[in-house]
Amino acid sequence: MPANDLPIIRALGDSAVLVEFGDKIDPLINQQVYSLDAWLKADTLAGVLEFVPAYTSLVIQYDPGRLNVSEALAWLNHKVKSCPKENNSSQKLIEVPVIYGGKAGVDLSAVAAAHQLSVEEVIQIHSQNEYAVAMMGFTPGFAYLSGMDPRLSTPRLSTPRTRVPAGSVGIAGVQTGIYSIESPGGWQLIGRTALTLFDPLNQEPFLFSPGDKVRFISISPAEAETDA
Repeated sequence: MPANDLPIIRALGDSAVLVEFGDKIDPLINQQVYSLDAWLKADTLAGVLEFVPAYTSLVIQYDPGRLNVSEALAWLNHKVKSCPKENNSSQKLIEVPVIYGGKAGVDLSAVAAAHQLSVEEVIQIHSQNEYAVAMMGFTPGFAYLSGMDPRLSTPRLSTPRTRVPAGSVGIAGVQTGIYSIESPGGWQLIGRTALTLFDPLNQEPFLFSPGDKVRFISISPAEAETDA
């Protein structure tokens, strides 16, 4: 990683270090976050406990009884300088069947009208891109997906809903995502999938992992019943 591209590294309390690559949602910045995440995991320092990647930053948590902040910062500065920009770790492509509109996507018409598009155009634009899981958060298994066409960028609802069904596909600003469990939420709902995103009884409880690729497949309600 060239010196002029080096991120900001600083202590975060007495048991974590924060690595900041920028302050805006950008696929190239997010790629650097996950390249460093994979690089550090491949050669972890004794005492490091967990890595928490986000859109533009990476938090490294450590055991202060085994590692002090000076040691953590020195290790990170050394590793960052030798980190490749490209993440060569394996990535899954997950296809997500979605029923768009109707009761499954109650905000689809409003999103279309906001951008002077037809409902069919919104569906076509939303389902033609390949998205990246930029970060996990909000609720267990919720994946924030980057790579949405800017023509669909739509603000959150002014008043969040108290109940959003699991599997709901939504838009919030330049992001799209899928509600992993039933929860409150203010994203614009354009569809719904029957896939289970979070199952605490599974050995791997989350369907998505950071860095995975996602493609939405538009299906009809009849097709959804056939698949079930």
